[in-house]
Amino acid sequence: MKDTSADDVKVVATNRKARHLYTIVESIEAGIELKGTEVKSLRASQVNFLDSYAVIESGQAYVVNLHIAPYEKAARDNHDPMRRRRLLLHRAEIRRLFVKIEQRGLTLIPLAIYFDRGHAKLELGLGRGRKTHDRREAIREREEKRDMERQQRRHGGDR
Repeated sequence: MKDTSADDVKVVATNRKARHLYTIVESIEAGIELKGTEVKSLRASQVNFLDSYAVIESGQAYVVNLHIAPYEKAARDNHDPMRRRRLLLHRAEIRRLFVKIEQRGLTLIPLAIYFDRGHAKLELGLGRGRKTHDRREAIREREEKRDMERQQRRHGGDR
């Protein structure tokens, strides 16, 4: 029998491109409303974040364009892979996010999807889009930092 501890978290997939395209200001954990075949596909890591984002409409939060592949072993009861999925957030949290999105021009981006104690969770990032020159600058800074660390390792042992 498997030993499942209280802090058992299994990361299914991460949106690596999101941190490149956006400056993440804040991250939020949200539950996600799924059908049975979607859960089975998620457990098999059959998810794609390409062009996915979250919206708030009529007091509800939804994730749009999150592709969860159809479950192969399901015949007629399969789900639509691109359907809008409702996010499970408290009403006050939805209101707070809506105000930030409207006032500051931020975007809700899915960053990761994972299972926390058996429940599917989606990590949302409240982010501001980066311009091309900002992306290049971030890459340059990252490479400079990496080079400096390399130099320190190389010359640190001489003393």
